[in-house]
Amino acid sequence: MEIQIRLFATLKDRIGREVISVHVPDSASVADLLRAVAEAYPALQPYLSSAVVAVNHEFAFPEDGLRPGDEVALFPPVSGGGETPSRPEIVALTTEPIDLNALVRAVATPRTGAVALFTGVVRGEEGDRQVEFLEYEAYLPMAEAKMRQVLAEIRERWPLVHGIAMVQRVGRMAVGEITVAVVVSSGHRHEGIFEAARYGIDRLKEIVPIWKKEVGPHGEVWIEGHYHPSPADTLRSSASSAE
Repeated sequence: MEIQIRLFATLKDRIGREVISVHVPDSASVADLLRAVAEAYPALQPYLSSAVVAVNHEFAFPEDGLRPGDEVALFPPVSGGGETPSRPEIVALTTEPIDLNALVRAVATPRTGAVALFTGVVRGEEGDRQVEFLEYEAYLPMAEAKMRQVLAEIRERWPLVHGIAMVQRVGRMAVGEITVAVVVSSGHRHEGIFEAARYGIDRLKEIVPIWKKEVGPHGEVWIEGHYHPSPADTLRSSASSAE
């Protein structure tokens, strides 16, 4: 079923819309709804853990069920909710098109004066081969964990960075469509955001378990990399180096 959700305050500003919609199973709960919102609208992800859900003008909780026609609202705590995070982070694997403007808004803080953005797109030619479309596949739980590891590595190397977003699409994408985005913000352009964005995409290609299948007149072929992870690429190693 399709559920429409009204957004208020910070959430409305971050996505630039007052109403969004998601598709959930007929027996979905509020927890299922929030997971669907996080996938379809990655820019809202950092705010969902503290967001308040209302269904038919009453507070709702993760285990509560949803029915067709329910009026759903999503908003920050009415009072005592604190300020917008000063170091927002977004990690998402999604089947939906990537909204770059929403990601820029999501990583910006009141102190932000510069944002660097890297995007990857589907090429129509790969060497002497014509490409019709790509299909991306990911080992989802591990991919999200490794993407968060990359964000932690960026924080360690460029401490002046404010916000970071890393969003990877999965599924089928046509020539010209955006496949991945890495967005980094800081107070000034010389505080490492260009280097951090470059590092983010390079590191994603090394350790995040995502693969692409190239489809064209030549047939289908999985494109595999050549980097073999070492013990230094593990989360345990990253945690040790930060201590």
